[in-house]
Amino acid sequence: MKKGRFGEFGGQYIPETLMPAIKELELAFEKCKTDKSFQAEFKRLLAEYVGRPTPLTFAARLSKKLGCKVYLKREDLAHTGAHKINNALGQALLARKMGKKRIIAETGAGQHGTATAIAAAKLGFECDIYMGEVDIERQKPNVLRMKLAGARVVPVSSGSRTLKDAINECLRDWTASCETTHYLLGSVLGPHPYPEMVAYFQSVIGEETKKQILAAEGKLPKAIIACVGGGSNAIGIFKKFVPEHKVELIGVEAGGLGLDSGKHAARFADKKIGRPGVLHGTFTYVLQDKFGQIYNTHSVSAGLDYSAVGPEHSMLRQLKRAKYTFATDKEALDAFKMLSETEGIIPALESSHAVAFLLKYAKNCGPNNIVIVNISGRGDKDLGIVVKEMGGKL
Repeated sequence: MKKGRFGEFGGQYIPETLMPAIKELELAFEKCKTDKSFQAEFKRLLAEYVGRPTPLTFAARLSKKLGCKVYLKREDLAHTGAHKINNALGQALLARKMGKKRIIAETGAGQHGTATAIAAAKLGFECDIYMGEVDIERQKPNVLRMKLAGARVVPVSSGSRTLKDAINECLRDWTASCETTHYLLGSVLGPHPYPEMVAYFQSVIGEETKKQILAAEGKLPKAIIACVGGGSNAIGIFKKFVPEHKVELIGVEAGGLGLDSGKHAARFADKKIGRPGVLHGTFTYVLQDKFGQIYNTHSVSAGLDYSAVGPEHSMLRQLKRAKYTFATDKEALDAFKMLSETEGIIPALESSHAVAFLLKYAKNCGPNNIVIVNISGRGDKDLGIVVKEMGGKL
């Protein structure tokens, strides 16, 4: 990787007014990687506050049902209920090193917003969270958690009123306040160094997973499956396995109501409107028309409802090191219910997309093959949506 690039993807497509803040962040991030005190505090927080390592759970009943060995990486058991806390704490520590007083963040499903609010409370920052009005309505439990942690939730009424628009507002805020404010971006998106930095803080997922599966089975899995919105949970678990070419890496996008409907967030799968372009400071795959106008997206899962994907995912796909597919809203809802009933584990609707593809993938596996699914978050936040989508009945 050239500095700030993943092959042809990545870069820094930002206004000149933000360059000093980006350069400051880039320098601080490079220093933190070799700063022993920073590393020690980060590891301590992950262990004592987040509850790492998270378990790698053998899903015995699901394995019997599908005919292969299924393990679940349990990021849903991390503090705040998702993988987002790993990156939030890492960046919050970095913000403190830079002398910032305030943190801002965007959120879709509310998991990153919650993690940021919690990290800000833990480390003593003022905190504002930008969230689209649509997402505020469908993710009320997380909105309450953010407010309870002392954060101010700022409704975004522009555009589709979802994640894309929340990022827009965050960038506007940061442009005007970067001297005292750190923008704690939640996924492997945005201008360099964000994609690299978020992946760095999330790579603990893959590091743990590799050690855990070797301890449990004495061999590597056939495949690792993870949902992909921006793609931080997927990059987090993929990273350590990229050099292991016998391990398939599979990312699952939001198929929404189906590709033909135009209401989805499948940046790779929809070849008609998914093509390389620039969005929110990075060059990557984007859902756009022939004039470069960004399409609005749809997903039953707020965390996957975004028009672009992390640039490292674009590179992994181009290199054919990772495969990308999609699951529809219905498939994700069915998987949500099935995993809950089979294993007593209620996955986030984001993670349910990965489980949905597992149900298809397992048909061609066999009893001796191992598949790991990253359960990136827990589904408590989604119960209202699921009940509504299922006509009031579970």
